Amino acid sequence: LVAEIEKKITEAFEVFDRESNKTVDVREIGCIVRSLGCFPTEAEVQELLEKIEVEEPGGFVHLEHFLPVMTKVLLDRRFRPIPEDVILHAFEALDENKCGYITKDDLVKHLTEG
Repeated sequence: LVAEIEKKITEAFEVFDRESNKTVDVREIGCIVRSLGCFPTEAEVQELLEKIEVEEPGGFVHLEHFLPVMTKVLLDRRFRPIPEDVILHAFEALDENKCGYITKDDLVKHLTEG
C-alpha cells in the first residue's frame, strides 16, 4: 500500500517538475496535493509546507522531502474531498433559473464578482 501511494505521489510531483530534477516550485505544492484528491485550505497548505524542508523561502521543494510528508497525509486520510451534497447545494445556489446547468458567462460572473 505504501509503495502504491508513493508511486502515485511521485507521478503527481513529476507533472510539475518542469526541470526533471526532482524539485518543484514551492507555489506548486497546493496544486500537487489537490491533484492527489486532497482539498486543504491555503492555511493547511502552509502548515504542510512547514513540515517539508523547503530550499530558501519561496524556493523549491525536493521530492525526497515532500514524499514522506505527503505519504503520511494520504495514509491518515487528511484533507478529504468536499462532500457531494455540499457541492450540489453550492451549484443549486448558482443556478438561479433552476435549469440544471450554469452558463460559462454566469460562472465567470459569480467567480469574479464579490
